[in-house]
Amino acid sequence: MGPDSEAVKKCVSVHWFRHGLRLHDNPALLESLKNADEFYAVFVFDGQVAEDVFPKLFQEWGVTRLTFEQDPEPVWQDRDNKVKALCKELEVECIEKVSHTLWDPLNIIQANGGSPPLTYAMFCQVTEIVGLPPRACPDPDFTGVKLPSSVHGDAKFHVPTCEELGVYPESDRQSHPLSGYSGGECRALELLELRIEKERQAFERGQCLPNQINPDLTGLPMSLSPHLRFGSLSVRHFYWLIHRTFMEVTQSETVPTSITGQLIWREYFYCMSVNNPKYNCMEGNPICLDIDWYRNMEQFEKWSKGQTGYPWIDACMRQLREEGWIHHVCRQSVACFLTRGDLWIDWQMGLEVFDRYLVDADWSVCAGNWMWVSSSAFEKVLQCPRCVCPVRYGRRMDPKGDYVRRYVPELQNMPLLYLFEPWKAPAAVQETAGCVVGRDYPPPMVDHKQASKMCMAKMEKIKGKCRGMRLCLLFTASVGGRPEYNAKCSYRVFGSVVNVCTFISRLVSMQITGADP
Repeated sequence: MGPDSEAVKKCVSVHWFRHGLRLHDNPALLESLKNADEFYAVFVFDGQVAEDVFPKLFQEWGVTRLTFEQDPEPVWQDRDNKVKALCKELEVECIEKVSHTLWDPLNIIQANGGSPPLTYAMFCQVTEIVGLPPRACPDPDFTGVKLPSSVHGDAKFHVPTCEELGVYPESDRQSHPLSGYSGGECRALELLELRIEKERQAFERGQCLPNQINPDLTGLPMSLSPHLRFGSLSVRHFYWLIHRTFMEVTQSETVPTSITGQLIWREYFYCMSVNNPKYNCMEGNPICLDIDWYRNMEQFEKWSKGQTGYPWIDACMRQLREEGWIHHVCRQSVACFLTRGDLWIDWQMGLEVFDRYLVDADWSVCAGNWMWVSSSAFEKVLQCPRCVCPVRYGRRMDPKGDYVRRYVPELQNMPLLYLFEPWKAPAAVQETAGCVVGRDYPPPMVDHKQASKMCMAKMEKIKGKCRGMRLCLLFTASVGGRPEYNAKCSYRVFGSVVNVCTFISRLVSMQITGADP
């Protein structure tokens, strides 16, 4: 047997890191290491992966196997399908594993009759049928696996700087943020340990989701969302660790869905985006209402740059631009203000800002949250009896004013009494504080009471167009006509109880702006 036949038998395996930037709970990585003689780990920053990158690497390294974690969103499917086709053409084994989500979204859709569940409540029912998500898999073992380094590897495969990628800070405060996130798996696991202890203490008090009840807006960066977005933390590991902690504290055999509600919402938005390339758009998106939003660029710029004249909103937007992250309560506030609360501006414009600046910007989750807050889809469709008051809500979330003073330094010396509505401060108080409204800080761009009433009137008008619409079969088809779903999913809307399947199906089957009652 000659050397050529020996070379054919050698297993040269490549694991393609994308979102799953971790070693723990990485089933695709385990498959890559299985019986591998040589192993390479790669991350591709740019270029046409199937056309330019992999053909060269496969030939240079003699690759026989490629593994990667599933990216279920439609924006990645063209890339992945081309890579799968390349592997088939070159006779390279291609293995794709699910671990970026708790469940395989395709299994959820299949269990729901071929279409995603259109409401969160229905999604939870389908997951009950599918069963609990898989547990985290073991850590990888590199024993006996050769990890060769390429000639001139440091020069050829070095990690580029932000400048080399064409990314530069937009301001001095962005160059030197007051707070910032550190990436990597080690940091993710450190934060997870701190988070679980915080959850344990909350469970002992009979509470859940402590980061939502009393958000620490000025504390150190502790959120796990950036690590879930890039996959430096396994969502399955996180999910089951919360379960275990709750059961240890409460001695309960069952864990309520609310304990892991935020993770389930993430799953729901991922599932809704599968097979829907227009998911992050309004036009052509079958689950989103086509609402006649404004596109007022002057007002949008003020909102985007934190110059609305409402200190709570401005603090949130400035932190977003300077640090790349804001708390969930801040995201809800600024999204509501931009859309159905005050400005009636297109949620897609807000989504573009979030996608640009958020370090945890996730294609499915970000768009899903914007549709939710703007009452454009899901259970919240057209349901907005109340909107976020940028004054009262700010006082509630930031009772001492520390957050506003940090990110709106013009108001640093403004008395707490006037901090959230400085235009009401007497002229002498403004002068003493060194912040005169109209000179040092902008006046409110809209009157919230009047603006919110206008927005509510617009939403009521849309509701009126929806009354008496003819039914369609879209939603019934999406649940496979299963009577057990239809029986459970009732929803109170327009003052009466209707079947949520019927209600949403007749909304998404039309364009609101052009519909007749």
